Amino acid sequence: MTKRRFDKRQADGEAVLVTGCSSGIGRHAALALAGQGFTVFATVRREADAESLRGLNMPGLVPVCPVDLADQEDATQAAAFVAAELARRGKNGLYALVNNAGAGRPMPVELLPLAEFHTELRARVLGSVALVQALLPLLRRAGGRIVWIMTPALVPTPYVASIHACDFAVNCMARTLDIELKAWHIPNIMIRCGGIKTPAGLRTVSDIEAVLRDGPQDRISLYKEALRKWAKDMKAFDEKRTDAEKVAEVVVRALTVDKPKRRYSVGHMAKAAAFLEFLPQPVADWILKKRF
Repeated sequence: MTKRRFDKRQADGEAVLVTGCSSGIGRHAALALAGQGFTVFATVRREADAESLRGLNMPGLVPVCPVDLADQEDATQAAAFVAAELARRGKNGLYALVNNAGAGRPMPVELLPLAEFHTELRARVLGSVALVQALLPLLRRAGGRIVWIMTPALVPTPYVASIHACDFAVNCMARTLDIELKAWHIPNIMIRCGGIKTPAGLRTVSDIEAVLRDGPQDRISLYKEALRKWAKDMKAFDEKRTDAEKVAEVVVRALTVDKPKRRYSVGHMAKAAAFLEFLPQPVADWILKKRF
């Protein structure tokens, strides 16, 4: 297959699947892409969120519901729906898959509920890989692209290990696929986000307060002082978060330029995290230990 060139004038009708579109980055990315003329399959878990998207009356916006990527069957069914809809519309494959779905809550590793962590791993890693496996034939046909939205995954940050551990794995998957799919010119593009104004991000402080209140007090007491200090720091951090629309702008750019970067950084402190990655690991770890 020869490498496809992209021109913004060709965006009209090109099909994109975006996961996790109920709110935050996924919703803004879906709306921005639909506004650019793409046909956007936007996955959500709840019918109320699908109705909210339908209520926008955007012709290019197609809610796909229910899709919970923690359930592999949902991922398989979503891919089947997209394939059938593309065939019905006479589309030649899927131009892009934007993997965005996933969440998590702050917690010391010692107190991390393993059932929650298991669900997060299924949603962020296994579910995303299931979608890639199911949709690659369609992506090959369209000369497509895969976008991975993540945290600055190579920087370990205390109390958010469940989120960052998934993104460590996603980082590996994206970089490995970029090599394995080179023969078909399917780039894997990582958009690594710092502090972004999303409902999940802005719940961090209240989530910490809930852990302090409801966690096993014999162990919580060991972390109480550190968590309260972190909550104070996070309140200041929240005031500097970047609007989710800025991430959506980067998604649009990554899907409309002829030669996308393999890595984009966006959001408060994203560039600082990227800088830490260039340091020797012992040095980066020393800096983070001093910081926390």
